[in-house]
Amino acid sequence: MIREYKTIEEVAGPLMLVKQVENVKYDELGVIELPGGEKRRCRVLEVNGSNVLVQLFDSAQGLNLAESKVSFTGHGVQLPVSADMPGRVFSGMGEPIDGGPDIIPEKTLDINGVPMNPAAREYPSEFIQTGVSTIDGLNTLVRGQKLPIFSASGLPHANLAAQIARQAKVRGTDDKFAVVFAAVGITFEEADFFINDFTVTGAIDRTVLFINLASDPAIERIMTPRMALTAAEHLAFDHDMHVLVIITDITNYAEALREISAARKEVPGRRGYPGYLYTDLATMYERAGRKLGSNGSITMIPILTMPEDDKTHPIPDLTGYITEGQIILSRELYRKGYLPPVDVLPSLSRLKDKGIGKGKTREDHAGTMNQIFASYARGKDAKELMVVLGEAALSPIDRLYARFSDEFEKRYVNQGFSENRTIEQTLDLGWELLSILPKSELKRIDPALIEKYYPEKHTEN
Repeated sequence: MIREYKTIEEVAGPLMLVKQVENVKYDELGVIELPGGEKRRCRVLEVNGSNVLVQLFDSAQGLNLAESKVSFTGHGVQLPVSADMPGRVFSGMGEPIDGGPDIIPEKTLDINGVPMNPAAREYPSEFIQTGVSTIDGLNTLVRGQKLPIFSASGLPHANLAAQIARQAKVRGTDDKFAVVFAAVGITFEEADFFINDFTVTGAIDRTVLFINLASDPAIERIMTPRMALTAAEHLAFDHDMHVLVIITDITNYAEALREISAARKEVPGRRGYPGYLYTDLATMYERAGRKLGSNGSITMIPILTMPEDDKTHPIPDLTGYITEGQIILSRELYRKGYLPPVDVLPSLSRLKDKGIGKGKTREDHAGTMNQIFASYARGKDAKELMVVLGEAALSPIDRLYARFSDEFEKRYVNQGFSENRTIEQTLDLGWELLSILPKSELKRIDPALIEKYYPEKHTEN
């Protein structure tokens, strides 16, 4: 039996104190009924004896303390899930906002989920083709991996996120593939962009979209990524689907966490973020992966904008500790007009070696990847030297490396947001660029592979 309480003591911003309450648990969902019959939701933040502090999901405007009633549901925030979710658009709280009918649930799940037991994890080893050369060729995404994108204010991470959501697929398998896309704290224009992009390209048919707007309450921003992960777990582990989860923007999530922590008067940690930011992010990121005995998997691409372009800021810093690498977007490449502006040298996928090679991508993948990295780094050094000393001071071979660096950025990095390259096209383009250099410089590739793949028409430039 659900009991109702008319003992609201006070409201301060998004927080409300209710007294003389029995048998209520932390994180429990509550419903506030106003005198006119309107209902608003809240969540238990703190229990102190018979006093309960709750956080409102909606505005406190028009709340009459004496006449309003509060009841508690006995459970946390839940999401009704079904295999029919792909193709639908939901609010940050899991309610349909696309004009379609309510989901007929197969089950209702607590959005906090359960962390995946490390002993039950299967090692990620299957290549996911995103169609983006800088990721597929040099920072390969593997099924079950957590690979964040570190962006900055004003860079086109939204376009890259939409491109990956449209193009991503697991090759060589008939298993079903779905994308769960969580947009956290975005503007109405950005929400419109994602919905239109997915609808026009047809990607919406395999995508579950959760949209939380910047105008929505901060508490909802905490829920949205967990809603998305709950939907992903159902599709992956109950329906054996490969699910790619894209969350943008983790920075908005962390700001909401800081706002709630400040409202609760908690002792702040680095830069004012709560001391449990690492643990909180880990409870989300660690829900991705592969389970032993299950065909399904969750691969995660969290996107975050680095405040002040600072990689040492707590949000990118802690994310880097928990996840397996990072893709970093470059403001310099963006100014040159190269899209997507992925800076390959500081980017890293720690699992790339597990998802490439014969039978997965191609036998020459590892060698060309290492050679392109080394050649691009040397070319960048040569160009810096050229700025100081002039081109005449460079040796002929250094001039070739400088040319390689320019061509690499123009043709390999700069592919735009609509081109979908297969891994074979990416590898062939890599060989075409490497043919700028003489064979004798390709020291990181097996000579047998050089003989097989080196484009002879460009020999010994």
